[in-house]
Amino acid sequence: MDTVKGKNTKKEKRFKATFNKKGADISCKLKNIKATLGCAVDNVKLDVKATRDRDPAARSDIEVLLLSSGVHAIIAYRIAHALHLKEHYLAARTISQLARHFTGIEIHPGATIGKGLMIDHGMGVVIGETAEIGDNCTIYQGVTLGGTGKDVGKRHPTLGNNVMVGAGAKVLGPFKIGDNTKIAANAVVLEEIPDDCTAVGIPAKIVKREGVRVDDLDQIHIPDPVAQEIKRLEVKLSELESELEYIKTRKSNKDNKNTKR
Repeated sequence: MDTVKGKNTKKEKRFKATFNKKGADISCKLKNIKATLGCAVDNVKLDVKATRDRDPAARSDIEVLLLSSGVHAIIAYRIAHALHLKEHYLAARTISQLARHFTGIEIHPGATIGKGLMIDHGMGVVIGETAEIGDNCTIYQGVTLGGTGKDVGKRHPTLGNNVMVGAGAKVLGPFKIGDNTKIAANAVVLEEIPDDCTAVGIPAKIVKREGVRVDDLDQIHIPDPVAQEIKRLEVKLSELESELEYIKTRKSNKDNKNTKR
C-alpha cells in the first residue's frame, strides 16, 4: 500500500512539475506576444502619424489607416518581416506578394525599415531584400531601392534618417545615403552620398550643404547641375567668340594698313 502511495506521489509531483513548466512557458509566450503586439501597435501609430504630418491631403488618422496604400504596405511588411526573422520565409513572401497585389508596393520581408516611414502614393515602389531604411524617411511613387546585379550579399542601398527620395528616383547598389539627404525626382543614384546633401540628375550629382540640415525643397525648384554646366559652357563660348572677333578685327586692321602702303 505504501509503495502504491509513493508511486502516486511521484507521479503527482512529476505532473505538477510538468504543468508548472508548461504554464511558465505559456506565460512567457503570452508576454512575448503581448510585447510584440504592443511594439507593432506603436509602429503603426508612428507610421500613421508620419503620413498625417507629411501628407497635406491626409485629414484624419482613421482616413490614413483605412485608405492609405503606403500605410497598408508598411503594416503588411512589418508582419512579413516578423515572420521572416523567425525563418517562416514562405509565409513572409506570401504576405509581401499579397500586399504588392493590393497596394502596388513591393517590400521584401528581409528589408530593414525604421520608424516613421511615409510612402506617398506608392505605386511602383520597390524595396529590395537587403535594403535598410532609417527613421522618418519619405519615399514617393516609382522609387526603386535596388541592386545592380553585380553584387552578392548586401546588394541594396542603406538610407539614413530623415531621407527624402523623390518620385521615380532609382537608388542602385550597396552604399549609404546620408542623414537628411534629399534625392530629386527621377534621379539615378549610383554611389554614396554624404549627410545633408541634395542629389539630382542622371547619374545623380550632389549639391553639398555641409553642417546644416538641407532646407525643405520641393521637387521642381531644385538645383540642376546639368543646366548649371550648360550655362558655364555658354559663358565660355561667348568669351571665345569675343576673343575670336577681337583677333579678326586686329587682322582686318593690319591687312588694311598693308593695303594702303
